[in-house]
Amino acid sequence: MKVQILLACILLFNLSCGASDLGALGSSAPSHELFDQLLKKHVTKDGMVDYQGFIKDKAILNQYCDLLSKNAPDRKSWSEAEQLAYWINAYNAFTIKLIVDNYPVKSIQDLHPKIKIPLINTVWHIKFFQIGGQDASLDEIEHKILRKEFEEPRIHFAINCASYSCPPLLNEAFVPAKLDAQLDKVAIAFINDPKRNKISKDKVEISKIFSWFKGDFTKNGNIIDYLNQYSKVKINTKAKVSHLDYDWSLNEK
Repeated sequence: MKVQILLACILLFNLSCGASDLGALGSSAPSHELFDQLLKKHVTKDGMVDYQGFIKDKAILNQYCDLLSKNAPDRKSWSEAEQLAYWINAYNAFTIKLIVDNYPVKSIQDLHPKIKIPLINTVWHIKFFQIGGQDASLDEIEHKILRKEFEEPRIHFAINCASYSCPPLLNEAFVPAKLDAQLDKVAIAFINDPKRNKISKDKVEISKIFSWFKGDFTKNGNIIDYLNQYSKVKINTKAKVSHLDYDWSLNEK
């Protein structure tokens, strides 16, 4: 039991502490048009992914990933919307690249390194790409940049971990000009998706995302307050809340 508690504390520290120095000075925000074209071509409206299609267009995917690698955000000159769109697209693009480079796989969890401490060194901690000349991981983008630097819980509905229970991958790139509308779109779609959240007036069975990252959603109220911002069903404040099992199978078309 003590070992389990210690591991949990290490994991919590790893996820919430520290900062990222990924970035660059004097850079300009890149176009996300290449990624937009790929997403429209290989992702369905309900977020299922044609990974074999991405494999056929691997050269274009790599071109876009290289564009991201060479144009890291300048925190001083880029707008918040430019930075958010960049990091969300980067997380999604490099996740797709990870699957494409290791295809076929049944689950992203099949790519965990063989380690003695699970949850600490996972597939998300692998530094398999670069940002501004520095080795980087998906974990760093999610926990040390998106969650730490931005007060924006909707990012949890925008980034996709290549798994069925994840919020579906949007079939268009996030762009600064319409970022807020896009974040609202994915929040509404995910929360009202009966495959991933079962919501009624007096009972909600919701994704474990709302448990894992509860603090991100409850800074201005409880979890029901947050859900009611986007839910089509008005939930009672004393509704029973539980969490659904998480399906880590590949979100493949």
